[in-house]
Amino acid sequence: MTHRIDHALAGFRPITLDALNDKAAMLERLDNKYIVTAPQMAAALTRFADHFDVLEIDGKRAFTYRTCYFDDSALSSYRDHHQGRRRRAKVRTRDYCDAGLRFLEIKLKDRRSVTIKKRLKLQPDGVLDAAGLRFIDAEYRALYGEPFPGRLQPVIRMEYRRITLVARDSRERMTIDSGLVFHSDGQRRQVDPGMFIIETKSERANGLADKILRSLHLHPTKRVSKYCVAMASMGRAPRANRFLPAMRRLGLAPFSDGAMRGMPERQP
Repeated sequence: MTHRIDHALAGFRPITLDALNDKAAMLERLDNKYIVTAPQMAAALTRFADHFDVLEIDGKRAFTYRTCYFDDSALSSYRDHHQGRRRRAKVRTRDYCDAGLRFLEIKLKDRRSVTIKKRLKLQPDGVLDAAGLRFIDAEYRALYGEPFPGRLQPVIRMEYRRITLVARDSRERMTIDSGLVFHSDGQRRQVDPGMFIIETKSERANGLADKILRSLHLHPTKRVSKYCVAMASMGRAPRANRFLPAMRRLGLAPFSDGAMRGMPERQP
């Protein structure tokens, strides 16, 4: 985090995790994603400070997340995202490191293209086990009316730092991610540390944050799935052309002209 970003964050009022979840959990929302430079991020934060509060836990305002994504042997989740299919799912375990929490999460899209996130709390050392698979299948069936397809295995891991802002006067929030590092099969890749991914979450994908960003001549970037960008940049993806613009903006490039590397071994 740059000095300018830290200085801009100091101007925000804090909000606790419980208060944030009571006000704007946003487990069902429409999203926009923006890729911005550090100077653009600092300028946006200066504008956000009048309208948003920042999540603060034990004096910290930026938090470490560690995530493991799961897919089947055919990479169905990746392929569905690459092809822009309306019916698609992402499955992951996520460690909220500073809060000491771990969740199993599934993200789905409904007929309105609304993102629906469901999650199951795990023990700190919890893994995707039979109970977790039943949870995923139940949530998938509830929305799509059929069983969850495929047999899941871990395919890629990542970590990054996240800032979370919540609007004072509406059910709207945003996340700001930086310092992304991807890990797969003994390999490691890092996003340009001077780049930030902003994700706005609101009921109509046109919230106050989006209006402020537009006023700064910043516009959404299409196809900025961290999972898909990570897979493509690590050579895990069969095709990557739809994610190339986002990858270039993040200072990444495909592993090798679309060539796939071997799948990682199943981990306990």
